[in-house]
Amino acid sequence: MTFVIPAAAPVSVPVLSATVGQSFPVRRIYCVGRNYAEHAIEMGFTGREAPFFFMKPADAVLVVPPNTTGRMHYPTLTKNLHYEAELVVAIGMGGRNIRAADALQHVWGYAVGLDMTRRDLQTEMKQQGRPWCIAKGFDESAPIGPVVPAAQCTWSANSRIELAVNGVTRQSSTLGHMIWSVAEVIEHLSAAWILAPGDLIYTGTPENVGAVAVGDVLTASIAGVGDLAVSIVEGVAS
Repeated sequence: MTFVIPAAAPVSVPVLSATVGQSFPVRRIYCVGRNYAEHAIEMGFTGREAPFFFMKPADAVLVVPPNTTGRMHYPTLTKNLHYEAELVVAIGMGGRNIRAADALQHVWGYAVGLDMTRRDLQTEMKQQGRPWCIAKGFDESAPIGPVVPAAQCTWSANSRIELAVNGVTRQSSTLGHMIWSVAEVIEHLSAAWILAPGDLIYTGTPENVGAVAVGDVLTASIAGVGDLAVSIVEGVAS
């Protein structure tokens, strides 16, 4: 096959395993909205609503290799950039209408991720009844640490998910506070789209999201999965 313009390089995330140099290819990024009850409340909602999803482009990924601090450029058009720490699910086997009871068989691994949000633009788009892709799907809006094979992960419902800004804890909860579990998310998601190997699912964030500024360092961690560190810097993403 001959392309009329140069083809974009494939997007991938390093894999934390015994085999050096392996990467997880990214096909799509799905995100779950308001999947922790306390976060839903702070956003003005209550109750166990049906899960809903939005997407980020695959190249919104900001890859942060192990034991390093990533550099995220403060995005344009916003004065209110928010962090959201999340458990990320990496799909290794696709399917449609996957039952929750079978869902974890489709998971290749897990990672720690950040769903960065231009909150002021999101609020504006919501008020106007318009899509808020501009608030969620911008360049570098999906920082992610290495993907850890599922067999090497030891997370449970009691595992803590935390985020600190400049060493001060801002978010602290457990994965058991998710309204919809990983398996249930996969069940609902696969009823709407055919999942495929390479899909990433950002599973939602706990309460106490907030703004960051240039110079801030974000450190996110999930017990049994790993850590992620990102510094907010000036300039424009390339």
